[in-house]
Amino acid sequence: MIHTDLCIIGAGPVGLFAVFEAGLLKMRCHLIDALPQIGGQLSEIYPQKPIYDIPGYPEVKAQELVDNLMEQAKPFKPTFTLGERVDHLDKQADGSFIVTTSEKTKVHAKVIIIAGGLGCFEPRKPVLDNLEKFEGKGITYMVRDPETFRDKKVILAGGGDSALDWTIFLADVAERVTLVHRNETFRGAPDSASKVFDLANKGKIDLILSSNLKEIGGNGRLNKVVLEDKNKELTELDADYLIPLFGLSPKLGPIADWGLSIDKNAIEVDTRDYSTGVERIYAIGDINTYPGKLKLILCGFHEAAIMMHSAFKYVYPDQKLSFKYTTVNGVNAF
Repeated sequence: MIHTDLCIIGAGPVGLFAVFEAGLLKMRCHLIDALPQIGGQLSEIYPQKPIYDIPGYPEVKAQELVDNLMEQAKPFKPTFTLGERVDHLDKQADGSFIVTTSEKTKVHAKVIIIAGGLGCFEPRKPVLDNLEKFEGKGITYMVRDPETFRDKKVILAGGGDSALDWTIFLADVAERVTLVHRNETFRGAPDSASKVFDLANKGKIDLILSSNLKEIGGNGRLNKVVLEDKNKELTELDADYLIPLFGLSPKLGPIADWGLSIDKNAIEVDTRDYSTGVERIYAIGDINTYPGKLKLILCGFHEAAIMMHSAFKYVYPDQKLSFKYTTVNGVNAF
């Protein structure tokens, strides 16, 4: 039995930052993640993806952000169970919980924090004949190593942040980048969309709007992609790689059976402290939902900070959370 103050389900960026916030309040953390390494989606799906909306970093690679968050959390000595899924949650008489994983690891914690991103997820795939035939042979749903696409003809499809960001990044890597989107406008950040339009106007990428993927072909490996526009006209493109970036299909898995309030595969929370409908269980990051919710890493960081001050009362029920400032050599300090 592993004993801890807080059990954090999910070792992605928000879970890692939660360790830092807990450590400031003298609370110990144990993290569980179904993936074999820390970092969540950032490490598993797009470790080399540039991220532009982290305060203080005009641009930071996803894996670099994970590494920095781990360095920030290290002084508080978090412990980890990786490569195991949380299967059962049993509430104890004193209000605490025992978490049991798929490998029968047991963790006793006073508070449960769900920071599982999108939960169990899989990429949303386009409806194309012979799709599976070319998966791993020219069709991929993530960019693990951008150098794979060096001097290649790459077609990306999608209209969200991932499609925009990778189009911008791969414009300087691939021989030719083509971005295909079914609409005239993008769902991603306006600044990123502006950069993509600018690259297209300068002839550095090809931008094809109001079109859908229609067919794929090749002799054992992908070599062509056929598009269909709104007038049903077809365009055939040479391609070494097709990267459909249509988002992820989230699945909460066993979490859905814990008596929490669920709305469209997300956990409803109280924005005063990001608590769920079950006492001592909180949800932060992309896995939660509330009016005005933005699925941004920095929003998850904010939620982690607020939530920890609420969780404190369960770890130290006889103490009042307060801060006393002193002045050391003219500088304010705790």
